[in-house]
Amino acid sequence: MDTPPTAEAVPPEVRGTDETEEFRSLRGAFRGFAFPVTAGFILWYLLYVLLSSYAPAFMATKVFGHVNIALVLGLLQFASTFAIAAWYARYADRRLDPTAAAIRERYAPANLVAPREVGE
Repeated sequence: MDTPPTAEAVPPEVRGTDETEEFRSLRGAFRGFAFPVTAGFILWYLLYVLLSSYAPAFMATKVFGHVNIALVLGLLQFASTFAIAAWYARYADRRLDPTAAAIRERYAPANLVAPREVGE
């Protein structure tokens, strides 16, 4: 496993990268997406758990055939997980990756990348 470079090995112009406005903007854009979506998903999951625990009659309501509301909501948990992953990939591709690439290009000279050893 690669170890990060020590503070002495990092050139002074790179040390303050996380203090730049561009990096703060990138971090804010990430947090602006990740925190609300995570909170929403956790609430959605807790709703499912609470309904399963405290409203079993409601969850046992048949939708059609042997399929009940609990099964539909459980499958929607999987669907929402994949939808959020696709949504984040699209968001990152459009909003985060271009800024991150620009920061990387500007502040990470080629000599900071440690060469990999044979066999890794």
